[in-house]
Amino acid sequence: MIFFNSSSILSRKRWVFIDSDKGISILLVGFGHCLAVLDNHGLALYDYPTVKYISVFLYGFRMPLFFIISGIFISAGLKKKQLNGYVINRMDTILYPLAVWGFIEITFQLITARYTNNGITTMNYLNLFIDARKTGHFWYLNTLFFIGVVYAFLKAKLQIKPFYQVALGLILYAISSYIHLNDLKAAFLTDVCEFYIFFAIGDLLSSPVLKQENIDRFSSFKIFFPLLAVFLVMQYQFAEYNMQGGKEGIDFVEHKMPFFFLVEALIGCAISLNVSFLLQKYNALKFLRVIGYHSLYIYCMQIIVMTIGRVIMVNILKITYVPVLIITIWTAGTVIPILFYNICMRYNIWWLFTYKKPANQRPGYVPQMEGRPLNS
Repeated sequence: MIFFNSSSILSRKRWVFIDSDKGISILLVGFGHCLAVLDNHGLALYDYPTVKYISVFLYGFRMPLFFIISGIFISAGLKKKQLNGYVINRMDTILYPLAVWGFIEITFQLITARYTNNGITTMNYLNLFIDARKTGHFWYLNTLFFIGVVYAFLKAKLQIKPFYQVALGLILYAISSYIHLNDLKAAFLTDVCEFYIFFAIGDLLSSPVLKQENIDRFSSFKIFFPLLAVFLVMQYQFAEYNMQGGKEGIDFVEHKMPFFFLVEALIGCAISLNVSFLLQKYNALKFLRVIGYHSLYIYCMQIIVMTIGRVIMVNILKITYVPVLIITIWTAGTVIPILFYNICMRYNIWWLFTYKKPANQRPGYVPQMEGRPLNS
């Protein structure tokens, strides 16, 4: 379909397992966003405990996975663009969408504040860059940008190898653990310290993961079934802790049991990558590749789309049946951003996503191998 750009995405030479993995991850993120958008609006959300349990069970590894994927491509990015070019590219593909879509979402929240009492102030515009957790989901783009720039500098200028970057990541992770355990505040630096290790692990894994001859090895059911068993046990325990997380909620393990979270996240990332290699091997679930290619744009627009969807369905259409709301809003929050992005590209509205005019704005244009931000 032309406004999904699917034929071009599926026909071009890309890292199939990467697009599939991003597709899985953004769907899991979207499910969590959907429940968050529906919560505290007079709906019988908690009459469906299975829904909440699934959300908690699959929580934890989805965001670390995005940092690992991004880290996988940093060596190739630096080789191709050098340090200055790499940083400029990160500004264009991560910082710019953060600024544009953060501004749009916060403005939307300010306009509706009189009706929703959401507590949003104009300070949130500044928080996009200094304390992005206070703006909600934009913390990820903020953290990804700063980690990428710091890591690239250490790699390019100081020649620090991936193994030592992982060691540095462990030290930074310990610092973030101390911050969380003692309820301290360090603004955006807390997330930079916490997720640096995942980015470094991605770089460390890049050589074996991107070798074509290793595809059969990583797409083996001999890996999948043992990993699945460990994953299920780990996620069960993870969910049990988080379901009783008190004021920390589903962040209890991440904040109060940080090294258990680290192990849980790495196991979750491992099986997700293994599943993606299997999908590549058997050429299955191709729609995930289309979703994964658009993952950044989905992430930027998703909360806005879902919020509007909730207002239309609940306040205007008076639909309150939770399963219908979840399926509809989750789907809309995935599909509509894809459609909107491709329409913008077709009609020369590229400046909503990048400050550099794309070299080719044909609907069939797909950047090669390194892809876009969540893939670079």
